[in-house]
Amino acid sequence: MDIFQTIVLALIQGLSEFLPISSSAHLILVPKLTHWTDQGLGFDVVVHMGTLSAVIFYYQAMIKSLSFDFYHSIIKRQTIGQSKLAWGVLLGTIPVGLAGVLFKDSIASDLRSVEIIAYATLVFGVLLGFASWFNHRNKSPRSTVSWVDIAFVGMMQTLALIPGSSRSGITITACMLVGLSRKLSIQFSFLLSIPVISLSLILILIDLYHQAQLVNVSLLALGFVVSAISAYVTIVFFIKLIDTVGMMPFVFYRLTLGVFLLLLIL
Repeated sequence: MDIFQTIVLALIQGLSEFLPISSSAHLILVPKLTHWTDQGLGFDVVVHMGTLSAVIFYYQAMIKSLSFDFYHSIIKRQTIGQSKLAWGVLLGTIPVGLAGVLFKDSIASDLRSVEIIAYATLVFGVLLGFASWFNHRNKSPRSTVSWVDIAFVGMMQTLALIPGSSRSGITITACMLVGLSRKLSIQFSFLLSIPVISLSLILILIDLYHQAQLVNVSLLALGFVVSAISAYVTIVFFIKLIDTVGMMPFVFYRLTLGVFLLLLIL
């Protein structure tokens, strides 16, 4: 990898991790379409660390509050403040964590084709559009999560293991389908990204431990900085953009990309 490739791939990770367009699909597609060599596990680690640091920094005050309520809910054995949301982040991660561990090898070998990415991009784009329409028509969206919401969103998040589905896209879709407000849907989705990215980092580090790879420290540092900054800007931009234009621009993008990929492989 050279500096240009490092910046491009780090930008892709940072920009697409929290947008409902699938970062994994774009990180697979760009090297394939440009015939770049594989970026390596070391690079995957640092760019994931960059996006993780961005979302933690953005939600640092809320994370402190949720941690406080979570701790006291255990001590007092009752719901305290936003402790249910904190439990939701924890419990909602279990299904995708188990599925990721159990099917990691088959996902890596069987689901990374351009054809699967194309169909997943289209199908989940349509589903996102329907959820956005449903949310717009909902006159009384809820501002709190229930245990049923947590279970449904957690199960739906397992679909994010399919490249092209988008973890943020499928969780936001699930939240809006159960009637949560758009603000809470985005908030819950982004908070769910913290343990999910952390788990994916652990799995990548395990694979990296068993592989001897030469790394360019300066390029890895550049990748971390670019992914962290671009991810933070994306979070701020996305939250503000959704308030004005909604989800439809991302739905149109997904449909356009999906059709382009299908035409590419025909």
